[in-house]
Amino acid sequence: MKPLRFIGSSLDDLRDFPAEARRQAGYELRIVQRGQEPSDWKPMQNVAPGVREIRIRVLGEWRVLYVAQFAEAVYVLHAFQKKTQQTRREDIELARRRYREIER
Repeated sequence: MKPLRFIGSSLDDLRDFPAEARRQAGYELRIVQRGQEPSDWKPMQNVAPGVREIRIRVLGEWRVLYVAQFAEAVYVLHAFQKKTQQTRREDIELARRRYREIER
């Protein structure tokens, strides 16, 4: 099983989710660690190749952006509440910056 590595404030951001949404995120990330796909996700090619978004619909809309294509770990780039139909540009840019950090 791959370890999880949280980039930037993504762990603190995930901890700010309501308890039920946080539990669901943890469950989905555990599935990803085992090399399987989460139950509700979509690719986020506009962030970087291989980045995926876990969609959590518990007490609102919550998102966890991660990349699992690297052999050493599953990297959690960003965790946030989604309040609009389209993902905010600020959230995408933040995930891009954090992706560049792990490429180094």
